[in-house]
Amino acid sequence: MDQVLAIQKVKEKIRKTLDNGEYQDGKKMADFLQEIDHDLEVFLAQGIDFKIVVDALDDSIFITDKEGTCLYVNPAHQRNTEILPEEVLGRKVSDITAEGKLFTGGATMDVIESKKKIFRLSTVNKTNPPSVGYAVGVPIFDQYGALHQVVVSSRPILTLQALQEDFGKFLQEANALNKSKENVRILENATTPDFKSNKLVGSSYSLQKVWNTIKMAAPTDATVLITGESGVGKEVVADEIYRLSARSHKTFIKVNCASIPANLLESELFGYEKGAFSGANTSGKQGLFEMADGGTLLLDEIGDMSMDLQVKLLRAIQTKEITRVGGTKPIHLDIRFIAATNSDLKKKIADGTFRQDLYYRLNVIPICIPPLRERLNDLDELCAHFVDEYTKKHNRDFVLTQDQLAIMKQYTWPGNIRELENVIEYLTICASGTKEVADEMLKGLLDISQGDEGAVASGTLSQSLENYEKALIESVLRDSTSLRDAGAKLGVNASTISRKIKQYGIDYPAAVK
Repeated sequence: MDQVLAIQKVKEKIRKTLDNGEYQDGKKMADFLQEIDHDLEVFLAQGIDFKIVVDALDDSIFITDKEGTCLYVNPAHQRNTEILPEEVLGRKVSDITAEGKLFTGGATMDVIESKKKIFRLSTVNKTNPPSVGYAVGVPIFDQYGALHQVVVSSRPILTLQALQEDFGKFLQEANALNKSKENVRILENATTPDFKSNKLVGSSYSLQKVWNTIKMAAPTDATVLITGESGVGKEVVADEIYRLSARSHKTFIKVNCASIPANLLESELFGYEKGAFSGANTSGKQGLFEMADGGTLLLDEIGDMSMDLQVKLLRAIQTKEITRVGGTKPIHLDIRFIAATNSDLKKKIADGTFRQDLYYRLNVIPICIPPLRERLNDLDELCAHFVDEYTKKHNRDFVLTQDQLAIMKQYTWPGNIRELENVIEYLTICASGTKEVADEMLKGLLDISQGDEGAVASGTLSQSLENYEKALIESVLRDSTSLRDAGAKLGVNASTISRKIKQYGIDYPAAVK
């Protein structure tokens, strides 16, 4: 039983008795007192002492009234922040944060203003160095719906040791959650607020080749197949093709084929007629293909599509017609197709899990995005881009040192641009009040030990030798005036250097700057 409700119930009974004058009747008074006694017994038997519960929590609990005056902090608040209860009790949060000596940020004032649940970051300045925590503020309303109190729970950001153990899994789960929420995205046009195209960042030769292909393909209706490892920016390329196309004022639909169960994907793509299957909408349903008519359709993770559905997709692209599930009437459509995958489709063809004819139908304009480890010349620009983005987002000052950039260039970035972006955001948050983070934090985040600092890459012996050779050639080219000069330093002729540049995709013009 809720303690507040129980107490209110007893108070209402007492008030009613006093108002009605029933206390003058001895028998009625005796009956009334027995009811009160019974209610109190129930209260003691079933009630929970929530103060004992809150006092035992590891999370910091900070409670204020509707004006923001602190009423209570639990013992964990002092343990986590080193702030004594007497330093905040009875004081307004607005005064505390304005002073800035104890903490800044937090969720209390935003909850009071919005009267909604708020998630914020808070910086505790009393600790040395200042520490950052996650804070969740929740409004408490009275029986009339008016704001009564604000409860904020907070927890310090994970320690570096805990982060090393959990960071990878956390990103994996977060990405999985994002995918499950964004199986399908429908954008009305390229000017809608929902369409946020993040341009490709970098000026390396390999990225310029991607840009040139985008500019060549975008104005046409040709089908584009975008390939590359997870996290390289395939969706960004698809967005740019759409933004620069003649269909940018029409619908753009993005479908993650891997996130929708195979038994549902067909009806999602092609729609269905009424009564097509058990549980179907009685009036039928328009599919994503029909919704994309006149516009652009991105089929992401196309390599995970079932063989049966591949046949129907091939037919739809060839004939520009689809038939709803359970229907017989063909529906003519005008769609520009873009497909994307991190799978090796040629290997899938050899394994018998992807149709060769569909591959050729999709691969009209191929765009292969190189992984970050093959275009490390873009790392400085990418880091500057993400630092600028997240310092503005989190209202923090942060800079990467040249030594830290060098450390990052030693890492192989298996998660590519997405991993780099997550790392920069984390470092930006952790640099609160100091502008910089320790090199050890970065090494710990990337799992680079002191003994690994000179390592160029990891993997098989052959891969390591190739990576070392590439790095050596790039280093020599930077200090050479020509291919002949570089060849002389390495003991080979200029044609060998030229062949190695093509083999490893070395950004030769940038390397000699």
